[in-house]
Amino acid sequence: MAGTQAAEVVVVGAGLAGLACAVELQRHGVAVEVLEASDAVGGRVRTDVVDGFRCDRGFQLLNPSYPAARALVDLDALALQVAGRGVEVLRPSGVARLADPTRHPRDLPATLASGLVRPGELVRLGRWAAPALGSVDRLLRRPDRTLGAALDAAGLRGSRDRLRREVLEPFLTGVVADDPAQVSERFARLLLRSFALATPGLPAAGMQALPEQLARRLAQPVRLAHPAHGVRRRDDAVEVLTAHGTWRARAVVVATDPRAAAALTEQPEPATRGLATWWFTAPEPVSSSPFLRVDGTRGGPVINTTVVSAWAPTYAPAGRPLVAATALLGAGAAPREDEVRRHLAALWQRPTDTWEVVVRHDVPHALPAAPPPLRHRREVDLGGGLLVAGDHRDTGSIQGALVSGRRAARAALAHVTAGAR
Repeated sequence: MAGTQAAEVVVVGAGLAGLACAVELQRHGVAVEVLEASDAVGGRVRTDVVDGFRCDRGFQLLNPSYPAARALVDLDALALQVAGRGVEVLRPSGVARLADPTRHPRDLPATLASGLVRPGELVRLGRWAAPALGSVDRLLRRPDRTLGAALDAAGLRGSRDRLRREVLEPFLTGVVADDPAQVSERFARLLLRSFALATPGLPAAGMQALPEQLARRLAQPVRLAHPAHGVRRRDDAVEVLTAHGTWRARAVVVATDPRAAAALTEQPEPATRGLATWWFTAPEPVSSSPFLRVDGTRGGPVINTTVVSAWAPTYAPAGRPLVAATALLGAGAAPREDEVRRHLAALWQRPTDTWEVVVRHDVPHALPAAPPPLRHRREVDLGGGLLVAGDHRDTGSIQGALVSGRRAARAALAHVTAGAR
């Protein structure tokens, strides 16, 4: 392509938000072009296949309870492999297991013997979490504050509150990629709601199967290796500048990562949090546990780990364990590998010096920050036919990315129909 090409709508970025936007526009009869800078669709939702191992770019899970996922995605076709419904916790006395007895009835004795299910704490935690199971609209109308302040007010504070200190906060650290005490109480409740409604899992072909399914629905294939160098308003149109030429459209939706979106739209760059994930394989079996494991003692950089191949067998060759270990990417620097190995040795209670690194992924903008008050619906229409989409416009999740894409599509559709009059 050279010179100037025309389209009704151009979507810049083929991550989940951009693809959801394009699918929604196409459903309304709008001709849409999607430009993607990289060599495949997905944005942050990508999967690398290395020596037969499927390693998502950063440990990710798809929760089938997300309403936008149910509306846009054929979940059955993804063949989700679900993790255990619970968590394992490293304590000074060893590893304790907390499992949902309705799904894992054989683990009820271990759960009761864990020392982490004391009645008083359970009652206080249940009272705090109860609004998460009610109306979402009502939940979002409640006053917001930090999760730490909310749990303090609920009576879950101090060194004796094991559920908060050893389970809830270590678990949520991996979900929000931040100190959970500083995040929005509303956001934390939304997360707990999604976990209560369904068990997350991994598609048989890897997380990239999700954006690939959306991309296959488009009449016009995504234009890969087409980075946008600039976006500008011109008269009654918006232009996208690329190395392959200029696209001129009635509306342009910028659905890139937060940093690129800020540069292209001249909007403030949203604060984000980063994660680093190591994928290891071992010469011997590690564990058959289907649960995520966290460190209640907080004795190292790993915020969560799991033997993915124990519950998602399509992620590894037969007989080869695949272990994911995730740490915060603080200030853009990942912990040293030797620190990660030492911590994993404590978490899995076995030597890790013979474990082989399959690949490591550093994702510096893994999730948008979510301090209170939670702004779950940021404006997507910047005026003059320029729009923006991404989980940073809604909530930091697959749900947020898909919802923001659909909202941007509706706003872009309004520009297209207004221009046609």
